[in-house]
Amino acid sequence: MAKLDLAVQTEDFVGLAVGIVRGGEVAVLKTYGTREAGEDEPVTPDTVFRLASLSKGFAASLAALEVEEGRLSWDAPVSKMVPGFRLITPDATAQVTVETILSQRIGLPPYAYDRKLEAGVPPDDILKSYSSLDLVCPVNACYTYQNTAFNLIAKMLEDIEGRPFETLVRDRIFNPLDMRTASYGRANLENSDDWARPHIRYGRNPWRVTHVDDSYYSIPAAGGVNASIRDMTQWLKAQMGEAPEVLPPDVLEVLHSPHIESKAETRRWRIYHGRMVDSFYGLGWRIYDYAGHQVISHTGGVRGYLAQIAFLPEQDVGIVILANAHGKRTNRILPTFLDMELGLRDMDWLMLEDPS
Repeated sequence: MAKLDLAVQTEDFVGLAVGIVRGGEVAVLKTYGTREAGEDEPVTPDTVFRLASLSKGFAASLAALEVEEGRLSWDAPVSKMVPGFRLITPDATAQVTVETILSQRIGLPPYAYDRKLEAGVPPDDILKSYSSLDLVCPVNACYTYQNTAFNLIAKMLEDIEGRPFETLVRDRIFNPLDMRTASYGRANLENSDDWARPHIRYGRNPWRVTHVDDSYYSIPAAGGVNASIRDMTQWLKAQMGEAPEVLPPDVLEVLHSPHIESKAETRRWRIYHGRMVDSFYGLGWRIYDYAGHQVISHTGGVRGYLAQIAFLPEQDVGIVILANAHGKRTNRILPTFLDMELGLRDMDWLMLEDPS
């Protein structure tokens, strides 16, 4: 952690929380900086951050539990469970299953209608618009990352259980894992006694607090969770197999198995200078080949926040990173960690040799 201690002294961070799990135990739980720029309240292990797309792992895990218990099927047609869901042709519509949605294989253009969501269009109105979009590939044939469509799983789970999606996650995941500060929604974030404010900056100007953008809170399965670093180490332990009474091995295996190659993701991480060889999408999780080693991971980013979770199954070690500002070094904490754990050559990801 010495490299990170130096990196946080740069102007790339406001507040930061990092947790490392090794061999089933929390080995590191460390926080830096403040909840708000210019103020004195420090980030603590219980400071609540937005998780953005890390939320997808919770939704997929709940769906996998429903499948394991026989109340849901991976090949269940979405159109029969979500009234109003239609793609451009009846044949395409019929091929979209629960597995299709959670593995990002629906074939819609990437990030379909995210801009509408950000403009305040309700998700139910967006649902009616999918039928007007041409597919970029046949259903189940290629990877195209989605947010609004991913949230269809929330509607399906609510229909099966007859309870709000957020309540289901709380009762099946948050509470059993003792995730005491985990919640859904803007109100729960802002009502927390200890929460990290979001920050943005332009150029080299100082970080400033920005508003909490609640667009993605309206699609909770895709981007609605809030949690602290203490909570997230519990979540990481569960994903690494340390809570079989909550997430059984068979559930984890299907979540973490590659379902579709994600070449666009491999290209996106070209900053890894060849260390990232291949990438795939599982169910709410990404699977990477990083220098010949499997990494299970996901990243979440929304205005003023960045969150990352990753673990190396073979090495039985993982990390969670939560930040309330997205500086140029924030995304580089993860490769620094991976290289250190794998004994790879130092690439100075955190730019400590040239801290400007």
